[in-house]
Formats: sequence, C-alpha cells, structure tokens
Amino acid sequence: MTPQELVVRMVPPFGGWLALSALALPDGSALRGAAMIVFLAAGPGAAVVRICGPALAARPAEGPVERRDPAFARHSDLLERLMLTVFLSVAVVLVVATVFIATHAFSAQRVLLTLTLLTTVAAFCPRLRASPTRTAKGTAL
Repeated sequence: MTPQELVVRMVPPFGGWLALSALALPDGSALRGAAMIVFLAAGPGAAVVRICGPALAARPAEGPVERRDPAFARHSDLLERLMLTVFLSVAVVLVVATVFIATHAFSAQRVLLTLTLLTTVAAFCPRLRASPTRTAKGTAL
C-alpha cells in the first residue's frame, strides 16, 4: 500500500474523529455543525463504498445508444459512488440511532462515537474482489 492510498483510506475515519473533537466547541458553533454534517453525510458511506469498489467497477455503466459524451462511463461511475456514499451514510446513521433509541440509550455523542468506530474499522477492512461477470447460461466470461 502506497502512502497516498493510506491517506485516502484514512480520510473518513479522520473526519469522524474530527467531528468527535468538535463536540468540545460551544453549542451552536458553525464549525461544530459543519464537522458533524460532513461526517454524518459522507463518512460511513465512503468507508463502505471503498470496500466495495472493485465489485462496483466489475460491471461498467451502460450508456444511451448515442454516445455524445465520451466520458459517460467515468462520469456515471463517479455519480454512482457519490450517491451510494451519501445514501449508505444516511442509512448507517439511521440504523445506529434507531438501535440506541430502542435500547433507551440515545445520545448524539454515543451515535457519533459508534459511527466513528465503525468507520475506522471499515477503513482497515480489505477491499472485496470482483467476481467474474456471468452470461445468461451462468458461465463466466
């Protein structure tokens, strides 16, 4: 693993730890709110999408019949990853918050700490391998 890959891999957990440290700022601070929103909207999802990256790239985007944009596949894949990042982050936040609400132990600090720990663990997980694509008869290409 190159140093650049390590830095990219550690950005989501760093955002979580930064959001946790922002809890020390006064209530209503704009910096505190920005750190929370950015991490909760993208941190956990970015770590999960990084794990699933090779599996997502195994099947390229299928564009319209007319190809006016030569970079359609690249732009489509970037948009897909961005949307997955946001939606997975929101889903993970909702699941963790729901668990804490159901156990009568909800607090913003607990939810944020749990999400930061899950994001840190996900950052250390290896990437999934892409399985070979299958044809209609079930044989690999």
